[in-house]
Amino acid sequence: MRITMVGTGYVGLVTGTCLSNTGNQVTCLDVDQSKIDMLKGGGCPIYEPGLEEMIRRNTRAGRLHFTTDAAAAYQSAEIIFICVGTPSDEHGRADLKYVLAAADDIGRAINAAPGATGGDVDERRAKIIVVKSTVPVGTNEKVRDRIAAQTDKVFRMASNPEFLKEGAAIADFNKPDRVVIGCEDKGTGDRLRDLYEPFVRQGNPIFIMDIRSAEMVKYASNAMLATKISFINEVARLCEAYGADVDEVRRGMCSDSRIGNKFLYPGLGYGGSCFPKDVLACIDMGTTSQTDTPLLRAVHDVNQQQRRAFIAKLEAHFGANLSGRTIAVWGIAFKPGTDDVREAPSITLMQHLLDRGATVRAHDPVAHETAQRILGDEPVYCDDMYQAIEGADALVVCTDWDEFKHPDFDIVRQRLRSPIVFDGRNLYRPESMAEAGFTYYSVGRKAVTADSGQTTVHI
Repeated sequence: MRITMVGTGYVGLVTGTCLSNTGNQVTCLDVDQSKIDMLKGGGCPIYEPGLEEMIRRNTRAGRLHFTTDAAAAYQSAEIIFICVGTPSDEHGRADLKYVLAAADDIGRAINAAPGATGGDVDERRAKIIVVKSTVPVGTNEKVRDRIAAQTDKVFRMASNPEFLKEGAAIADFNKPDRVVIGCEDKGTGDRLRDLYEPFVRQGNPIFIMDIRSAEMVKYASNAMLATKISFINEVARLCEAYGADVDEVRRGMCSDSRIGNKFLYPGLGYGGSCFPKDVLACIDMGTTSQTDTPLLRAVHDVNQQQRRAFIAKLEAHFGANLSGRTIAVWGIAFKPGTDDVREAPSITLMQHLLDRGATVRAHDPVAHETAQRILGDEPVYCDDMYQAIEGADALVVCTDWDEFKHPDFDIVRQRLRSPIVFDGRNLYRPESMAEAGFTYYSVGRKAVTADSGQTTVHI
């Protein structure tokens, strides 16, 4: 099939590349000429394991193309995927200006292209416009109306929410748990089913439903996962208050098959481009429709409180004035496997440390550049994890990259000014840290001190 992806961000680039890998002719369209030039040259504007090599392979094979020529990209396409950003405003409302601008451009291009008009409906010739961006329920209708205002040519609408995990996006696309398609007619559903059939041969389902339900699936899914994270973090705070161990509580709880163990790990709270934005969008949809959403409001509030609670541990140890202190930070990206720092807990923590007068020395395997766009040059970005801790008063672990899971603790202790570790991802055993001579703080577990090796609760 001839496919055009509108937007070469995370979703558009991964989706377009994977679709080209099964033999489709894919054109990726973007207004950013520098990004298109980079992609044409074999580079990749985002970090995702395996993506750059796949882009190069399909570009060389002539299946994957990059352009800023919107008219040509739209006119030649059978299926057009809208994959542009929908950032939240200050109220949590999804900003649809990029989606609707794409709709206007598509309408004008359709109007200029040969094809079925008026009541002459030919399913094989009518373009399918697929909204893949995460959008509030009812957005497909707005897109349809904007396109229809530009043309009398026949086209079809569909919703196809994405479920890609950053750091594992190619595997997620190639072997999805499910594919969700919202459409208005059987012909559109059949064409999109044909497109996705190569990816579900292991037997996972393709769900075809109405468009509004498909739009809601993505929000409901992400809101549920965010709820699980906030739930276990609230349990972790109770564990700290009463001297319980959240790891043991989690093991006992998650062995119940009705609960399971996914997304029930305590830490610094969720971040990234999806969970924070989608929870706030659900809250805003409730406000717009006068439907109260107290649970989702609590999910968001607990997530923000979790960051403050972790910062409070550090200030309880050092005091609120951190002038003259140097704090090392391991991990900036909101999760391992990506350079995405949007809504990352590390950004909140580092900004707070800087505001309190501390010097911050940070290391992340891939996220220095993206962090610098937000925090500027004030943190010291270190190329090596051990370089970051040189002379620091404490180490804070914010992201559970593999290389942080088994460091050489002899080197860590020697290079730190004080053997103090604040572990926001519970990577290490408290008893082992005490035996190694560290004062160790984690999430939902008793703190241990280097002096006695005995466990003491710090509230």
